[in-house]
Parts: sequence; C-alpha cells; structure tokens
Amino acid sequence: MKQVVDHLGRSVTYAFPPKRIISLCPAITETLFHLSLQQEIVGRTKYCIFPEQQVAHVQTVGGTKQVDLATIQSLQPDLIIMEKEENTKEMVDMLENHFPVYVFQVESISEAQRMIEDAGQLVNRVEKSKELVLQIDVALKALPRKSGRAAYMMWRKPYMVVGATTYINDMLETVGFENPFTASEGRYPVVDIEALKNAQLDYLFLSTEPFPFAQKHIEELALHLPNTTIQIIDGEMFWYGAKMKEAAPYLKQFWQ
Repeated sequence: MKQVVDHLGRSVTYAFPPKRIISLCPAITETLFHLSLQQEIVGRTKYCIFPEQQVAHVQTVGGTKQVDLATIQSLQPDLIIMEKEENTKEMVDMLENHFPVYVFQVESISEAQRMIEDAGQLVNRVEKSKELVLQIDVALKALPRKSGRAAYMMWRKPYMVVGATTYINDMLETVGFENPFTASEGRYPVVDIEALKNAQLDYLFLSTEPFPFAQKHIEELALHLPNTTIQIIDGEMFWYGAKMKEAAPYLKQFWQ
C-alpha cells in the first residue's frame, strides 16, 4: 500500500501500482492512455472519448457530474482519479467511502504539467510522464507570440466566456493575449452583447465545445462586433494533459 497527498491536500492510501483504474475526467483519461495504461484503465465517463479506439473497449460508468455507483462497484477499482472542476465534491464524497479517490486540480499550464508528472508518480509511469511534459514544454515554447484583447466563448444562451483561474485563460495569456473578462465574477462569466462591445475585443474565439459554435454564430455576433475578428476554434485543442502536445501545432498554424 502507498499513501500520497492529492492536489486538494487529501490523504489517499491505495494499492501501488494500481491495477484497476477508473478515470472520471476526459483530459486525464487521455493522458493516462498516453502513459501506456491500456491494461489498467477499467472505467471511464461517456465523455472520455480519446484516444478513440482504446477508450471504446473501456466500461462507461456515467458522466462527469453523475456516475452509477453500482457499475463502479462491479469494476472493483483500486484507484479512482478525478479533477476538482470536472467532477463534483458530492461525487468525491460518495466514492471515497468505497474506494481510494485521488483528485487533481488543473487551472493553468503549470498545473497541467504538474498533473502529468504527479500522475506518473501515482501510476508508476514516471519516465513516460517526464518525457510527455518535456515534449509539451518544447511545443508550447514554439507558439508564436500574439497581442490584442481576446475572449474565448464556450456557451450560448447565455453567452459565457472563460475568466480568471482557468487553463484556457492561462493559455491565451501565455501567448500574449489580454483577456478583459478576468476581472469579471466567476471563472466562466456570463456576458451580454453590451459587455462584449465594451470589452473592445480584437479577437473573439468561439469554441466548438461544449457548445458547438458554427459559422452562423459568427454572423450573429459580427452584427454587433464589426471591429472584432471572430473565429471558430477547436475546443478540444484546449484540453490539458496529453492533448497539449497535439494542440501546440494546431494553435501555431491557427495563430500565425
């Protein structure tokens, strides 16, 4: 048995190395597969869709906000991996009564890299995790530097944008953008057309997920923001973890 402290300061005791892992955060599930844990991952959420061919063979246990306890119990995991924002405290409280639960917290690029390294320690894949972090670091440093006021919109009705203490905002600021909504209340502020106008945006990025923004939404917003460059951007490229390695070349060509 091994005792560790997770990102929320919780003490977790579990069988090391874990042989039956359930991951309830899509970005972390993809990262664990990247660390060659195909045989160990026995459960996932329905939103854990990457890597496609490999997750197809893993039992789903529900969503990121609600899971089926009976299904989880039938899988008899020796470790459940969760994330503070992606999953709820109520889920953590419920599941830790039955199984070891380790909770990550990712709100920035540095915390995403920490997650990968700590995951490597947690599941006995230290060298692979260090290699992935190094590859991501090199890829991110190659991103072009940008400037201007930019917002990232991820929901419609109501319009919602990313705010402070989010991984996406850290990514925007890392390349040089200024997000005028970091001073707004909440991590995902609700905004209206007037707020968007007043923000004097140079760029407005419309994510393809969780809301599937499309060309018609560019036209809808362009009526009110004639001086703003509005672009559809692949929301999956803003997942943290293993996706960061893939995201860097995508963003590099997108932001040239």
